[in-house]
Amino acid sequence: MRLRLVPQETNIDFFKYARLTFGASMVAMVLSIGIWLAMGLNFGIDFLGGTTIRTESSQPVDVAAYRTALDPLNLGDVSITEVFDPTFGADENVAMVRIQAQAGEESVSPETITRVQDALREVYPAMEFPSVESVGPKVSGELIQTAVIAVLASLGAILVYIWLRFEWQFSIGAVVALIHDIALTIGLFSLLQIRFDLATIAALLTIVGYSINDTVVIFDRLRENLIKYKQRPLKEVMNLSANETLSRTLMTSGTTLVALAALLVLGGDVIRGFVFAIFWGVIVGTYSSIYVAKNVVLMIGVNRDKSKPDSKAGTQFSNIDA
Repeated sequence: MRLRLVPQETNIDFFKYARLTFGASMVAMVLSIGIWLAMGLNFGIDFLGGTTIRTESSQPVDVAAYRTALDPLNLGDVSITEVFDPTFGADENVAMVRIQAQAGEESVSPETITRVQDALREVYPAMEFPSVESVGPKVSGELIQTAVIAVLASLGAILVYIWLRFEWQFSIGAVVALIHDIALTIGLFSLLQIRFDLATIAALLTIVGYSINDTVVIFDRLRENLIKYKQRPLKEVMNLSANETLSRTLMTSGTTLVALAALLVLGGDVIRGFVFAIFWGVIVGTYSSIYVAKNVVLMIGVNRDKSKPDSKAGTQFSNIDA
């Protein structure tokens, strides 16, 4: 017996308030961009520049103890991650401590580095510091440029892919939905001033992949139904397709959100920004697959051959959830 979050057959009119839902989405997207331009982003070390200190100790790495020791120094954004490597010995415990550049400085000063090392030695007196590396503003600027290119390139590739697999109207709808998802995510990060670093860029690319997967599933069912029901209005066929894939959409998004919620609560500070971005992205991505992507296709319209009657044959899988 299969688990179902919704009845086997539903008849929800997803486009009853199409103008309202699409209009609200566009307003939210514009507001998100406005908040981003007005408040800016809380860039992390990757984009602001800073210094990375590599620590090595015979004692296991205690990230909480390291952070507690560094908190009184008021260094701003500090990232502490343990380094795992199969070549390390049992007594070789390595961590990377990343400190953002202080105000008015291109990198962390030698005095500050010394204070950090002294504070960490209070946790483990025998701790060693094999390397200290700094990232200047020029490198940080190049990272921002590369991140923007990565996001734009992914959107361009998806545009071409959807165009080739379906029709150009579908590709426009999919890309508008993806821009909507990215804009709302960046706007929320700007509003809440959550740290924005390379992990967040990875989360944005993950959101793009997740959202387009959901959109493609619905578009694929829509394409089948457009062939099967040639005489039905486009709006009715879209509603039918959305209802037929509703169970799959809720099951996929729901189970993903459960796992992300656990990571959000128990995962710790290091990955919280990354997980929060994906958590929010799954919600808006699921919403935009229907209320943005399909609304755009509905407004543009799709060229259909209505000269032939509806197909009665279908396929043996036509009523199975995608």
